[in-house]
Amino acid sequence: MARSRVVYKYTEAEDKSMRLGFLLIAAGLLSLLGLGCCWLRPALQERGGGVSANCTVLAVRQLGERFSCTFSCGAACRGTARYPCLQVLVRTSRSPAPALLHEDERQLRTNPKCSYIPPCTRDDQENSENVTYKQKYWKKKVGSQPFTCYFNQHLRPDDVMLKRTHDETVLLHCFLWPLVTFLVGVLIVVLTICAKSLAVRAEAIKKKKH
Repeated sequence: MARSRVVYKYTEAEDKSMRLGFLLIAAGLLSLLGLGCCWLRPALQERGGGVSANCTVLAVRQLGERFSCTFSCGAACRGTARYPCLQVLVRTSRSPAPALLHEDERQLRTNPKCSYIPPCTRDDQENSENVTYKQKYWKKKVGSQPFTCYFNQHLRPDDVMLKRTHDETVLLHCFLWPLVTFLVGVLIVVLTICAKSLAVRAEAIKKKKH
């Protein structure tokens, strides 16, 4: 006796649930692909190239040159101020040559000549005081004490970073949220299929009893 086939006909609500699940699966995969190609790969290259080392301050100085920064004083209020250039020269435990210290990769890209960019305010004098405070910090509080820094001897032999822009937490979130989106989509599809299968079986058993 041939076994009768069970036909799965999804209701409108179940059909919408399946579409939502497949949409989340596609969005998760596309997010992983996009972040991997456009953002995660350069971040890993920066992390892989930047090795940790011990740094020691050689000299702290202010240059005569001043640089512009943009401040904001409201929704429609923006302006330009100036700040002096502070340079912190260090020696790393991996290279005897002096190198210029930077806060992180973003600061290096913004102003490769200076070691510190103060929070930009309207008052040039306040910006200068912030830079002077940072200068005293490196001279008196840090002095000759070694501290951890990061540098790439092949790509940027003349620059070192005080901290990495892309740390483990950022990379974790880069993977986590697209993966969560993908898994939620898979879960919605699986639960919808299982619920429909159970409903069909329950209906078949009910018909057999009658």
